[in-house]
Amino acid sequence: MSEAHNELTHLDAAGHARMVDVGDKAVTAREAVARGRVVMQPETLALIMDGKLPKGDVLAVARVAGIMAAKRTAELIPLCHLLNLSHASVQFTPDPASNALEIEATVRCQGQTGVEMEALTAVSIAALTIYDMCKAVDKTMQIDQIRLIAKRGGRSGDWQRPR
Repeated sequence: MSEAHNELTHLDAAGHARMVDVGDKAVTAREAVARGRVVMQPETLALIMDGKLPKGDVLAVARVAGIMAAKRTAELIPLCHLLNLSHASVQFTPDPASNALEIEATVRCQGQTGVEMEALTAVSIAALTIYDMCKAVDKTMQIDQIRLIAKRGGRSGDWQRPR
């Protein structure tokens, strides 16, 4: 890690929290992809995929919740900048071998700071929505592996999580 990346940018010289000033940064295309999953009983996964849960279409509601969360990240995480997103999507992939529902969010903007937190927030809220809608039929669900997969753009350049 380079010397410039060793300092915590959200702390001032006295150690107080602050919002980073991005005013001098160039406006560039930004993109981030995040993933996570909800592990559940096989019967719960089947109910979700068959659209047979009493609360309705879990995936449709979780998708909208994740997109809404990406758009409101600055209201949820105190030092995040308010960004004008150009794209936010949430996709789901069932993984029957792991009894899990994989969640992937992609977020884009033209801006002076990245959209990593927006993608991570989208995945987190989509996972919590799935949990909320399924908790009546499965108390054993577990949300895990929420992580950034890739980011593109900005001063620090592109990054991809090693496999």
